[in-house]
Amino acid sequence: MVGEPVNVNEFQELAREALPKMYYDFYAGGAEDQYTLKENLEAFHRIMIWPRILVDVSRIDMSTTVLGYKISAPILIAPTALHKLAHPEGEVATARAAAACKTIMVLSFASSCTVEEVASSCKAVRFFQLYVYKQREIAAVLVQRAERNGYKALVLTVDTPRFGRREADIKNKMVAPRLKNLEGLLSIEADSDVEWLKSITNLPILIKGVLTGEDAIKAAEVGVAGIMVSNHGGRQLDYTDATINVLEELQVVHAVRGRVPVFFDGGVRRGTDIFKALALGAQAVLIGRPVIFGLAAKGEYGVRQVIQMLKDELELTMALSGCPSVKDITRRHVRTERERLHAML
Repeated sequence: MVGEPVNVNEFQELAREALPKMYYDFYAGGAEDQYTLKENLEAFHRIMIWPRILVDVSRIDMSTTVLGYKISAPILIAPTALHKLAHPEGEVATARAAAACKTIMVLSFASSCTVEEVASSCKAVRFFQLYVYKQREIAAVLVQRAERNGYKALVLTVDTPRFGRREADIKNKMVAPRLKNLEGLLSIEADSDVEWLKSITNLPILIKGVLTGEDAIKAAEVGVAGIMVSNHGGRQLDYTDATINVLEELQVVHAVRGRVPVFFDGGVRRGTDIFKALALGAQAVLIGRPVIFGLAAKGEYGVRQVIQMLKDELELTMALSGCPSVKDITRRHVRTERERLHAML
């Protein structure tokens, strides 16, 4: 038995104890050999922080803005599916935790609560994740519902033309419940189309699932409001690189050259991870599995604890690194493995 958790990682064991094995495996697992799932975590360990001293850090300001909306820290809640498998209140509890922590939740397309239920649960800025299907009426209906219920942006996920092979789910014969937001709508193969989506909505569109500079440039050219570097938490194509590796090195941040903000998800478990992602060019990070584990362990309070732990760790990292505000975190504050190896030559 795990006692009172002192960091985000310990919530995973609490979730393992709280959930049926099938549901825990569904949330925790990745595709095939789970190489990318593990590498998302381990790649952070190979990036070193270079702190600056002789800086006044008596006051630390972690606040930032996302699409013009101010949040308390550069931490958003990523879209993850079926929260009611983790806790009876599902996404409603997660939304309330996000609101209490003054941050933005991205509601999953595969939510177990409806767009309307989450919208009415509390007042907060929130975004809606979307897949565009060949039968576009499905997406159009969901966009209209999101707009009507006050969602402020769409997060178009483009890395799922097919679902990855998640072998734990196959072994467990995992059968997901019906998706509440798709009741009465036919679900078929995805066919993303940013231009069409822009023609039916004035909401800003962020594109999620970008892993290369070429795709980042294409996304910026079609007028998206932001890019989310993501490999779907290692749940789609195995043996893709860790997202923290592709964030900068000749990839997304360099490719877009500041034309649109870049966000990041994959493997964030510590405040130091957030610091490293910001130093490498991300405007904010999204957290997925830790939120689910907090929800499974302690409901809304668990999600709030997870976010607060990450905020506390980020604040300490900023103070010890000589960064009184988020904008003070620069590329000079980290050194990647590649840079360290090059310095040894």
